[in-house]
Amino acid sequence: MAMFATPQSMHFSEPLALRSGASLRDYMLAYETYGTLNAGHTNAVLVCHALNASHHVAGVYAGQERSEGWWSNMIGPGKPVDTDRFFVIGVNNPGSCFGSTGPMHVNPDTGRVYGADFPVATVEDWVDAQARLLDRLGIGQLAAVMGGSLGGMQALSWTLQYPARVRHAVVVASAPNLNAENIAFNEVARRAIVTDPDFHGGHFYEHGAVPRRGLRIARMIGHITYLSDDVMNAKFGRQLREGLDLKYSTQDIEFQIESYLRHQGDKFSEYFDANTYLLITRALDYFDPARAFDGSLRRALAGTLAKFLLVSFTTDWRFSPARSREIVRALLENRRDVSYAEIDAPHGHDAFLLDDARYLAVVRSYFERIAAETAAQMEARP
Repeated sequence: MAMFATPQSMHFSEPLALRSGASLRDYMLAYETYGTLNAGHTNAVLVCHALNASHHVAGVYAGQERSEGWWSNMIGPGKPVDTDRFFVIGVNNPGSCFGSTGPMHVNPDTGRVYGADFPVATVEDWVDAQARLLDRLGIGQLAAVMGGSLGGMQALSWTLQYPARVRHAVVVASAPNLNAENIAFNEVARRAIVTDPDFHGGHFYEHGAVPRRGLRIARMIGHITYLSDDVMNAKFGRQLREGLDLKYSTQDIEFQIESYLRHQGDKFSEYFDANTYLLITRALDYFDPARAFDGSLRRALAGTLAKFLLVSFTTDWRFSPARSREIVRALLENRRDVSYAEIDAPHGHDAFLLDDARYLAVVRSYFERIAAETAAQMEARP
């Protein structure tokens, strides 16, 4: 039976101070909740989204086909994160383009659409915004915070910014910071967008334009990095799109992989905002908790109190297992409770979204442990 989701939004009038020195005021956060918050408010799980995802984490919208949440294989009744046991919250971060205040909304200080003037936000800023929403929902402490990729960075940051508010952190296919190669991919994608003639310095809304060409290229670059070489070869190989004859053309679409990438780029350019892409990739670049500790991740994680589950995938070269092991090592050096699973999966970075039985079993087992702890906590209440 389908679990139905209901989008919600919450307005915040008090300014949100950002790491850049700017602030965001009169902003909205879009969110969804699944399951029931228990009497002690101890069974809440916050799910943090990655680059092009949103607050629609699980379930479907009534009357809408193909409206399944982006992590519906993970979250729902009887699933690894069981909404019969947990109260799950998905939040759309400020600066995104799926309901929360972002570049396409009106700046209350000027009365004009923000566009390129929307302030740069960091992972830490997003966590602060999420904490405010949880305050409003009456949730003082999370049973768990979880996320994959950029979402995993947010989960890790929660344990640093609000250590007493997180009992468990589930960090999947993530890293303690981006390496130079990853920053380079992000920069090439951003250049594709800002050099599109329809970008207009980020104020394309005023011109009735959308920099679709740049968005298409940005998505194509990103999509290549999310897949493994094995998956691309197995799915497409060197197969031609039409027949077996080469056209000897430099501009026609000839190989199936070309057709696939262009299709992904076209879809993305229809629903994603160009300024949001710039903002979120820059937040990825900036995340580096060890920076304030002379590059020592061990010292950066010394203040954490949570228990951790980390998961990585062998063919993920964008966020390789070595990067997860860096976090594991630093946590163990601080004598934290850490579980680590390295899944031999062929799917590359996208594996964290897919139905790998071993991966889902690891998460299910871990959340059964959290559920048992939560039940014991409730029984111990006076």
